[in-house]
Amino acid sequence: MSGAPLRIASRGSRLALWQSRAVEAALRTADPSLHVTLDVVKTLGDRILDVPLAKIGDKGLFTKELDEALLRDDADLAVHSLKDVPTRLPDGLTIAAVTEREDPRDVLIGRDGFRGGLADLPAGARVGTSSLRRRAQLHAARPDMEVLDLRGNLDTRLAKLDAGGYDAIVLAAAGVHRLGWLERISAYLEPADWLPAVGQGALAIVTRSDAARVIERLAAVHHAATAAATLAERTFLRALEGGCQVPIGALATVAGGSLVLDGLVADLAGEQVLRERDGGRVDQAADIGRRLAGRLIALGAGEMLGRIRSATSDQVEPAAAP
Repeated sequence: MSGAPLRIASRGSRLALWQSRAVEAALRTADPSLHVTLDVVKTLGDRILDVPLAKIGDKGLFTKELDEALLRDDADLAVHSLKDVPTRLPDGLTIAAVTEREDPRDVLIGRDGFRGGLADLPAGARVGTSSLRRRAQLHAARPDMEVLDLRGNLDTRLAKLDAGGYDAIVLAAAGVHRLGWLERISAYLEPADWLPAVGQGALAIVTRSDAARVIERLAAVHHAATAAATLAERTFLRALEGGCQVPIGALATVAGGSLVLDGLVADLAGEQVLRERDGGRVDQAADIGRRLAGRLIALGAGEMLGRIRSATSDQVEPAAAP
């Protein structure tokens, strides 16, 4: 790169910019002489805010336009929440680094200073989320609650909560932590009872597969344990052919040379939740993900997911700009 600036492409939300600037800062720490530029790219998911995610389609909803900028050589790297990155990247692109994971859990945030968990919400409480995974787990935990769709960036979602449209909302802890809103958290949803999205809490840095010098620089921000954990989760998701349109959750933990993966598949109503665990050596991460998916398929997950896809296929709107 010989003195040329390192060009980062980022979505424009406050959280996305925080994440991109955190990667920029880490790269500058590794090389203080590095010159970095940051360009904002608006994605389809940022433009369509009045349609549930599952009705738009999920192939690159928050990544496609940044991928295109990389492939055009308008940017050297793009920073994403790993949970937004499809398990199959376009030809010519690669995840060159995965950052150390923030808290992977979901959190419950209630209105008017509410403190407590799901069990403490009043009967018939209105809870907001844009995720079918969260919706299914909410129905499973509290069938009496009214689960309402909630779109927008974190600032927008909190504003909608404060305006009285919801009694509580469910968000990723990582984003809440990164933007400094810890005091808003009513409760953490613990993995023993509630699984997060695949890759939640980690950042993925995507670049062109042939950008050797960029890939070399990104080694400074790569976190091997997080990469192994999220590889297991993403392999699990890919084996189930899942995405935003199906309720799938997973979380892998790494301790020493061992990895343990928990995964679940649920129906849309949360009436049937299949959950299993598998584990092994860290260097078997992908095998563990495939093996766990196979165990859930043997328990009926394949048929369940087939019914969900059939039920939602007619509702999915084409992923095109409005």
